[in-house]
Amino acid sequence: MNWQRVSRGAPCPVCERPDWCLLAADGTAAICTRVESKKRAGEAGWIHRLTDAHRSGQRVRVVPFAAGGKRDDLERLAAEYQEAADHVRLLQFADSLALSLTSICQLRVGWSAEHRAWSFPMRDGKGNVVGIRLRRPDGFKFAVKGGKEGLFIPENRKAESSPLLVCEGSTDAAALLDMGFANVVGRPSCTGGIKLLVQLVQRSPSEVIIVADGDEPGRRGADNLASVLLIYAPAVRVIVPPDGIKDARDWLRAGGKRADVERVIGAAPVRRLTVQAKAVLP
Repeated sequence: MNWQRVSRGAPCPVCERPDWCLLAADGTAAICTRVESKKRAGEAGWIHRLTDAHRSGQRVRVVPFAAGGKRDDLERLAAEYQEAADHVRLLQFADSLALSLTSICQLRVGWSAEHRAWSFPMRDGKGNVVGIRLRRPDGFKFAVKGGKEGLFIPENRKAESSPLLVCEGSTDAAALLDMGFANVVGRPSCTGGIKLLVQLVQRSPSEVIIVADGDEPGRRGADNLASVLLIYAPAVRVIVPPDGIKDARDWLRAGGKRADVERVIGAAPVRRLTVQAKAVLP
């Protein structure tokens, strides 16, 4: 099968992003670097059979953010979804992700009966709900129409003087919470949330730790974010999980503890913004 790189004019039909993913020349399949499926294509990402999805009704493409259809009721909707989440099913959902119920609740996860999916509110740098990410039980991710990308910010996040850990996605944020970190934020993708993180960092910590996914898109996205946040944070570090571990949730499932993450943080070089002044000759 012939594959071509997605672009702004022809974004990925799975995650709606214009970079990294691949689309089959005949339009029957996509390899997405961000949304998981049951079949992996090596380091390239996950294969999504687009025609099969439409026939089965299970993986139907849903446009995450409808142009021109901005909603102003997302705060209320997120609260309704959270209230509708059955405690027993919520516990089962947490178990299926190898996460604790506590961390899931800190992210204010809810249930949308309309979409048959778990809901994760996304917030701006001031904490307002600007979008709602949805995750079906089979792992397919999409979003409530009319919102926009935001950050996954845990409830009661402790942001006083501790370093801010930035990871990719809601479940990675939950994994870091389970490891014992309190100042954690999840970005919507390996390239998203930069402007919102700038807002957050300007009011926040002494240091930013970017926990990158172990794949190439994750590392590049982390380096790009670091180059931006250097302007606003006194110090930035980028860390990646040990070899063979994809992300923070994988790290937790492999037995990773807070002390393990802190050792990797301690070994990572500190990135600081340096200003060089040119000498002016008389």
